[in-house]
Amino acid sequence: MPSRIHISVVIPVYGCEECLTKLYIRLCQTLQSLTENFEIIMVNDASPDSSWEAIKKLSEEDSRVKGISLSRNFGQSKAITAGLDYADGDWIIVMDCDLQDQPEEITKLYSKVNEGYDIVFGKRFNRRDSFFKKMRSNLYFVFYNYFTDSNTDSRVSNFSIISKKVLKAFKMYREHNPAYTLSVNLLGFKRAEIDIEHAEREDGKSSYSLKKLIDIAIDAIVSQSNKPLSMAIKFGFIISFLSFIASIWLVGKYYMYGVEIEGWTSVMVSLYFIAGLIFINLGFVGLYIGKIFNETKSRPLYLIDQLTWEEDTPRK
Repeated sequence: MPSRIHISVVIPVYGCEECLTKLYIRLCQTLQSLTENFEIIMVNDASPDSSWEAIKKLSEEDSRVKGISLSRNFGQSKAITAGLDYADGDWIIVMDCDLQDQPEEITKLYSKVNEGYDIVFGKRFNRRDSFFKKMRSNLYFVFYNYFTDSNTDSRVSNFSIISKKVLKAFKMYREHNPAYTLSVNLLGFKRAEIDIEHAEREDGKSSYSLKKLIDIAIDAIVSQSNKPLSMAIKFGFIISFLSFIASIWLVGKYYMYGVEIEGWTSVMVSLYFIAGLIFINLGFVGLYIGKIFNETKSRPLYLIDQLTWEEDTPRK
């Protein structure tokens, strides 16, 4: 009978072929100091380099390394979800593949959960990212926090450890925008954050452009908050109220002082302004309807092309 897995490490992989062997070596050194019963799950999110070949080689050399290759690029969050679906550990660690999340910091996360926590996130107190990347990240969280009435720290990333109980709850959230960090925050359970050392990226470059972050922010906001709709309604009432007051003022000027209302410019500007608001509101509504449409189709979150081990029963 195989030994029960104590720690599972889930790693989404994209564009970091050169890092994987070094990541594996450092992970093994760290995990062996905690337990002999661990597994490393690397999820290839259709990486454009030879990452899958590197994962398969590591898996052939060490059965504790499990490789999952997705059929196409589904995005980091869904790659993490795929890895979590196959994780069997009592504790599950999620981290990036580029070695900015340092394997040695796992001991800090593991030590903290042993104090009675179900979720522990690493907080990068000294981020080793470029100025523009940090600026993009900060802007993302400013907008997200405002529109969702939350207080998510931009220094907190995917690097975390969760209990099997939390994993079971996470698997119940089969939504098509399963942002890992945000979804785990919604679950509740006893949670903590600790400071961790953040390293510079050793290979490749981040694929999170400003446009991509904006798209992710919109998806996250629309999937988790109705605030944009309520704001649109409130703004509509304000415009209507101001228009009503302005109408009374203009009518009063005409009858009390004989001042005639002249010019089409103000009328046309007002019409364009109102039309713009209508289109914005329709856009908000369209986004929400689109999310509902995507959920009702019940398509799988991801599709697997290959596994590096034999799976008797396919998992969801």
